[in-house]
Amino acid sequence: MSKGPEANFWNSIRSNLPKNCHATRIENKHGGGVPDVHAVWDGLPFWLELKVSKSNAIKVSPHQIAWHAAYWARGGASFFLVKRSLTRELLLFGGDSGSTVLDSGCLAPCVLSCASIPAFFGALRPVLVDRLSCALRPAP
Repeated sequence: MSKGPEANFWNSIRSNLPKNCHATRIENKHGGGVPDVHAVWDGLPFWLELKVSKSNAIKVSPHQIAWHAAYWARGGASFFLVKRSLTRELLLFGGDSGSTVLDSGCLAPCVLSCASIPAFFGALRPVLVDRLSCALRPAP
C-alpha cells in the first residue's frame, strides 16, 4: 500500500473508527470510480472517497463523479471526504455533488465541516441516518 497523503489519511481514519464500525480500504488500480473506503457502522453502510487537498482544488475524476452520482441516485450513502492539508479541516461532500466539488473545490457547499476525525464521526451519524432514511421513504 502506498504511503502518500491519502494512505496516511486512511490510517488516521482507521485508528479513530467508532465502536461497531467496520471499514475496508479498497485498492482499485483499474479505475472505474469505486470509492476508497466501504464502511458499515451499526447497520449503516456508506462509501467514502478520500481526498487530501493542499489548496482549494480537489482532484476528482469523471469516473468518480459518475460512480457517486449513480450510487446516490439509487439511495446509497456515498461521500467525498476531503482533508485540507493547511488547516487539517475535514470537509464532507455528498455523492451527488461531485461535479460541484470538481468545479469549486473546497469552496463548494459541504454537508459538514469538522476539525478532527473523532468530531467527524460524531457529526456523521445523523447525516447517515438522514440519508438512508430518505432512501427508505416510499415514492410519492
